Amino acid sequence: MTSTSQATPKPGAPLNSRGRVIAASLVGTTVEFYDFYAYATAAALVFPHLFFPSFSPTAGLLASFAVFGAAMVARPIGAMVFGHFGDTFGRKSTLVASLLTMGIATFLIGLLPTYDSIGVWAAALLLVLRLAQGFALGGEWSGAALVATENAPEGKRALYGTFPQLGAPIGFIIANAVFLVLNYSLPGDAANVDHAFLTWGWRVPFLFSAVMVIIGLWVRLKLVESEAFQKISEKGEVKKAPIGYVFKKYWWQLILGTFIMLATYVLFYLMTNFTLAYGTAPTDAAVPGLGFARTDFVLMQIFGVVFFGVFTLVSGPLADAIGRRRLLIWVTSGIIALGLVYSVFLLPQANAEFTGALAQTFLIFGFTLMGLTFGPMGALLPELFPTTVRYTGSAVAYNVSSILGASVAPLVAIKLWEFGGGNPWLVGVYMSAAGVLTLIALILSKETKDIDLETMD
Repeated sequence: MTSTSQATPKPGAPLNSRGRVIAASLVGTTVEFYDFYAYATAAALVFPHLFFPSFSPTAGLLASFAVFGAAMVARPIGAMVFGHFGDTFGRKSTLVASLLTMGIATFLIGLLPTYDSIGVWAAALLLVLRLAQGFALGGEWSGAALVATENAPEGKRALYGTFPQLGAPIGFIIANAVFLVLNYSLPGDAANVDHAFLTWGWRVPFLFSAVMVIIGLWVRLKLVESEAFQKISEKGEVKKAPIGYVFKKYWWQLILGTFIMLATYVLFYLMTNFTLAYGTAPTDAAVPGLGFARTDFVLMQIFGVVFFGVFTLVSGPLADAIGRRRLLIWVTSGIIALGLVYSVFLLPQANAEFTGALAQTFLIFGFTLMGLTFGPMGALLPELFPTTVRYTGSAVAYNVSSILGASVAPLVAIKLWEFGGGNPWLVGVYMSAAGVLTLIALILSKETKDIDLETMD
């Protein structure tokens, strides 16, 4: 892999304009998260029927979520591979490679034969492509965050760091909007719509990703390599083995970064995967849920995700003003509190409208906290590491946390929901426990907003 650049800007001008930085960091992560959410939605609604039909409904859902979680195991591997190339050859070419890998894997999921065609091989191929998605996302996020923060004006790193974070809510909205459009546009009554959706409609969001990948590649190929990386390259300070160096010298920062991110991951996947499964489960099922129609609950989630996006943007200026650590301590305390009142919002009520109002309120609160905790991560995790190992260090911390948080969160939540006989209060306790671990990591950490990214070591 080699680093390429466009024409050199005029003296004194930034290497990448503000518009180019925003577009490159936002568009790429939007594509990546769109691909991830397309799978997440299908994992809850489609894949149990098409790839695990011989299982019971609960077991099929668990198997589908297990494949979903398997990608999280691949993410640290992707973090180390893409981190090595990003710290050795540059951010730009590495970001292009991660986007291509993610896009190809997602497109191929849309072409997969199902269990009825090739039996268990269908699930095996789904697992392979899901691992490829996780591998690619392992290198995507940190590269996008570095494009934003290493090109940020003084005093605005957290604000610029929210640009790649916005890809999460935007990708969620686009992916679920595509599913909703399909559901409403397929002809016939409800039974026929479901049949058409399960037969071919579910493939469209995955195939559509090719269009978004092309747009993302076009934007990223216009990037100029960051000045921070160019300086260490010119000085001959590039590490030959950044992964070994970061584990040897910055192991404490890796641990802190991993646990600082933990509550964010658990909250994120409980608010998306678990609530979708719980919210659409029938009230008279063996493990009862809220009984909402699929389209109704997805619309409720999309409304909640709007708050996710808004408060992601709000978190940037707040973190620049009062510090990342102080803001996150308050937000994490809110996550702990929300977990403790989980069942207050998410139990069926005698009045169906009241059930809907409480569930929507819960989604708004949860996604608001999600924006406030996810937004500052785009600046905080890269600020833990020097330029020579920043891609590797931030990527490893971010993605090892995905194993501890995201990979097991849906599985643990489903089992706790089942154990509680349909009452999700134990799921809330689980979320609060993750928040306590993150709070401890934040208390042990130092504020990073005033460090100089180019001189730290």
